Amino acid sequence: MQKPEPAPAGAAPRGGIARVFTRHRRAWLIVAGGVAFVLLGSGAVFAGTQTGVTQPAAASVVTTPTPSPTPTVDPARPVPAEATAASQLRTCSVAALAADSRLAEFQAQVVNATTGEVLFDRGGTTSSRTASVMKVLTSAAALNVLGSDYRASTRVVQGAEPGQVVLVGGGDLTLSRLPTGQESFYTGAAHLDDLATQTMVAWAADPANPPISSLVLDSSYFSGPDWDAGWARTELGLGYMPEITALMVDGDRNDPTRSTSARSEDPIMRAGQAFADALGGGVTISQGTAPAGAAPLGVVQSAPVSTLIQQALIVSDNTIAEMLARLVAIEYGAGNSFSALQEGIVGGLAAYGIDTTGMIITDGSGLSPNNAVSPAYLTALFIKVNAREGNLGVLFDGLPVAGGPRGSLSYSDRFAGANSAADGAVFAKTGWIDTGYTLAGIIHAADGTPLTFAIYAIGNVNSNAKIAIDTLTTGFFHCGDNLSNN
Repeated sequence: MQKPEPAPAGAAPRGGIARVFTRHRRAWLIVAGGVAFVLLGSGAVFAGTQTGVTQPAAASVVTTPTPSPTPTVDPARPVPAEATAASQLRTCSVAALAADSRLAEFQAQVVNATTGEVLFDRGGTTSSRTASVMKVLTSAAALNVLGSDYRASTRVVQGAEPGQVVLVGGGDLTLSRLPTGQESFYTGAAHLDDLATQTMVAWAADPANPPISSLVLDSSYFSGPDWDAGWARTELGLGYMPEITALMVDGDRNDPTRSTSARSEDPIMRAGQAFADALGGGVTISQGTAPAGAAPLGVVQSAPVSTLIQQALIVSDNTIAEMLARLVAIEYGAGNSFSALQEGIVGGLAAYGIDTTGMIITDGSGLSPNNAVSPAYLTALFIKVNAREGNLGVLFDGLPVAGGPRGSLSYSDRFAGANSAADGAVFAKTGWIDTGYTLAGIIHAADGTPLTFAIYAIGNVNSNAKIAIDTLTTGFFHCGDNLSNN
């Protein structure tokens, strides 16, 4: 269908809308202008579009609308799984005390025993020689494996030949040759004369028995060697260590009443001769083993482990420590020689749940320089000692106390002068060998904080290392929970 033609140019308007437009021309122009403005403003005007014309429309230009931008969302900031607790700013420094050259190759760790927070650390996770602080580990293992009530027994049984009795050592190195009623160095020790009396009474009860004429000494409960390769042989003559055998009396001391007294070259025979004398003499003495199932004639027992531990710790007695170590290894099932101590003591400590990685145990007393335990192990163990977990209160009660009435921290060269400020507040085990001085235990600090600590001064050291150790320990006491690691 053909579109209508446009009106000729200049034609006058006609009636209807044309007339209205003519009459209100200005108003229409205003309205038309407004409509055009709206259309242009909306972007809906198409160039060249015509209505009612016959010629082809010009090519149209189509403007592609710009898509609205997608809002950009800032990536979320990483948030830790757990909020980090604020750390206390500690300002009490002992750096100058720790730099004392008398401490030689210095290691130490201090822990808040209530929170478990490490306050001070210098090589705390490195295992090194402990000296007599090793007795703490031996005691802890004994309390777990043997129990605080365990007692070592020495027995007499009937021998394989007529007139023969066998003295069987059960590892009680405190057994005394002093008469009953006379105390040896070891409180509560059993006495040989008591055992001899029991033996003679039991022997006489059987009229078929001939007089006792032969004594056999059985020390097979411990196996050799009797001396650790790491010990200086001079310790025997100086009176600090006996050969370790399952049968001996008074720790094999020349003087049964003294802590430090020379030891013999043959502790088994010394014990045997003392027992033969208690039997009235006139018997031959030999070494051997008791017959299986032999009839018992008498038995005596040591003081309980709880008493033995306190004696071992308070004066640092090597004999009791080695006795306990060997009994632990036997009871644990590791063996009865020095080589069994690694398995026995480390196994005995396992119940406390503290990592023993890197720990080396070659003896029970710490006299060997080949032992290796980290300060961190000791601070962790002493947290449990301070809390008296299980039987560990026994160990706490055996620790020497600075300025105390007895023990290795009551000596005049310990916690003297300004360091006496810590008297009564430091409960710790001392250690000393030629290549190291050590101290480890518990501090009830001036601010009321319980601290556990271990200090090693090892290498080229001499006795003045003790003063440096005490001074540093007193510094820990004064700082308490404000102790800085700087």
